[in-house]
Amino acid sequence: MRPLLAAAGLLLLWEGFVRWSGVPPFLLPSPLRVADVLWNRWGVLAGHAVTTGTEILLGLGFGTLLGVAVALLLVAWRGGRRWILPLLIASQAVPVFAIAPLLTLWLGFGLASKITMATIIIFFPVATAFYDGLRRTEPGWLDLAATMGASRAAVLWRLRVPAALPGLASGLRVAAAVAPIGAVVGEWVGASSGLGYVMLQANGRSQTDVMFAALAVLATMAMALWFLTDRLLRALLPWQPDQLHDPQGDTP
Repeated sequence: MRPLLAAAGLLLLWEGFVRWSGVPPFLLPSPLRVADVLWNRWGVLAGHAVTTGTEILLGLGFGTLLGVAVALLLVAWRGGRRWILPLLIASQAVPVFAIAPLLTLWLGFGLASKITMATIIIFFPVATAFYDGLRRTEPGWLDLAATMGASRAAVLWRLRVPAALPGLASGLRVAAAVAPIGAVVGEWVGASSGLGYVMLQANGRSQTDVMFAALAVLATMAMALWFLTDRLLRALLPWQPDQLHDPQGDTP
């Protein structure tokens, strides 16, 4: 109930500010105007939301697989770290807005360019979080495995990977939060459907209420994706603590 109450309070402040200031609707529409657009154009917005949601989910899936594979390769292949790690960092040094037109030119205006954009954004937090978790395995466990004559493969899959799962979970939560960015940026550059396409068309026609309505749908999708990811990870990793407690028993 707390998030709902906070959202209701923000909407009331928004409505009050619009009424008090008299700001023109094309600059800042009231929540009631946005709600009217959502009600009357829900069918159109829902169709575009399906396109954007497909791009987000596929990008999240491919980005997660690529990030996990890169992290495992960095740990398993020592010589490859000198080559792969700089490329991993360089992939994020180039702004995503700069490569979006190139991906659209190479892959077209369909789903492929948007999924690729989302994959590029998502794989980095997954790869770095999982790689950091793989490197921070408890030294005592590694010493015990060496004493028992465990192979490198056994150490990786039986010790490092299970110990790194909480780190991977943190990376997946970040990935779920940033997943819509790649899809929407790709739709802004070139698309014929999707919520980003709706916002771009509405901006050209000064339909600010439609822009806010599409943004509200996108934000709802992003929050739902994050909460579903968080719940799923909590169920899959029940041993991971949810909170930290200080010695006095207070929860920060």
